[in-house]
Amino acid sequence: MLDFFFHWPLWAQSAVKGLAVIAVLFPFAAACSMAERKICAWIQGRPGPNRTIVPWLAWIPVIAPFLQRLGLFQLAADGGKFVFKEDPIPGHVNKLYFVLAPILAMIPALTTVTIVPFGAYFNQAGQLVPLVLANVDIGLLAVFAISSLGVYSVILAGWASNSKYPFLGSIRASAQLISYELSMTLSVLPVFLWINKPGGAGTLSLFAAVEAQSGQGLHFDSLWLGIWMPVSAFIFLVALFAETNRQPFDMAESEADLVGGFHTEYGAFKWSLFFVAEYAHMIVGSGVFTLMFLGGWNPLPGLPLAAVVHGLEHWISWASHPAFMGVLGVLIFLGKVAFFIFFFMWVRWTLPRFRYDQIMKLGWQKLLPLAIGNLIFYALLIALIDR
Repeated sequence: MLDFFFHWPLWAQSAVKGLAVIAVLFPFAAACSMAERKICAWIQGRPGPNRTIVPWLAWIPVIAPFLQRLGLFQLAADGGKFVFKEDPIPGHVNKLYFVLAPILAMIPALTTVTIVPFGAYFNQAGQLVPLVLANVDIGLLAVFAISSLGVYSVILAGWASNSKYPFLGSIRASAQLISYELSMTLSVLPVFLWINKPGGAGTLSLFAAVEAQSGQGLHFDSLWLGIWMPVSAFIFLVALFAETNRQPFDMAESEADLVGGFHTEYGAFKWSLFFVAEYAHMIVGSGVFTLMFLGGWNPLPGLPLAAVVHGLEHWISWASHPAFMGVLGVLIFLGKVAFFIFFFMWVRWTLPRFRYDQIMKLGWQKLLPLAIGNLIFYALLIALIDR
């Protein structure tokens, strides 16, 4: 079936891949929105979404009350509300750029998903092939380059609103991006110094990052990079919170002093697009962190997915089938991503928001020197190991 698909014209393949990204990303973002409300309710000890139900299903005795309390029908209610709710455009805004900003927010969010591998399988030649829509050799560089464009939608939304609070929020977002993107970039350099050690392929591929953590046994080629590069993982994770404007770094939309920040003048469907983009960046960021520091689709350090599949062949005859390996790898990868999305939400509803001067001080005076020192340390350590 895959061979049949790859014989299609390039435009048809691109259209199918684009629709697949939209079909997966929008439901994931809606599920994240509902999960955030439930997690917030659990952490703060108050009711979450547990009332919405489809009327013609309410009569089912056991299943309907369970699904209602779980809040699953809230997804459809939220989607219908955002699509059909009145969406006026304020008279004082610059209408063209005001409408363009949420559309621009979705472009980097939908594009970066295509570069992130989410599983792997062995083809007929015995080669490990990544499950990814666009397997590019500069994967990480492409993720950084495209995802950083998302701040332009925030800036455009604040400027086009012709209001001081959205404008201040957009300026904060741009300053925050510059401050933490430096540390984020420096934090991943030790990872690719190790992957591209002498004799290596010379690549920025995220698939290569997983392969560098896919050895068996307890040695450097099998340990997850988050284990022996914990400072790099910590810096990347903190910078990821700041890049996605998640609390305690959500100064771009700080309701305590900016009403709602860059999206104050937005409502209904356009407002929801900003938050679909935010959740998409969370999902992609969690995926990139998993690939670089937590072994990707490998279940445990020193135990790669290929070894698990080969071990299962003694018990399950079809365990070596590419579909089985692919599904198993995807489930492991999504499990790790789901944990980090939960971690994002846990931190949001636990820690208070930083002041803006504290965020700038943390980025420039604490995180950046730590990232530079970490890079120098691992550059020397990798040079000693490879001698």
